Amino acid sequence: MLTTIAFILIVLWLIGFIGLHILGSFIHILLVIAIIMFLIRIIQGKNPLA
Repeated sequence: MLTTIAFILIVLWLIGFIGLHILGSFIHILLVIAIIMFLIRIIQGKNPLA
């Protein structure tokens, strides 16, 4: 579930990075949250790709 959310946030970040300069900073914050969630799953020993 967290991997799916992280993927969606990365896609939204890319859309914002390319075309939506107004929401760009907000989407960058979401990307940082997604990366932190991904790293927490790795540290906890769960397979992030499963």
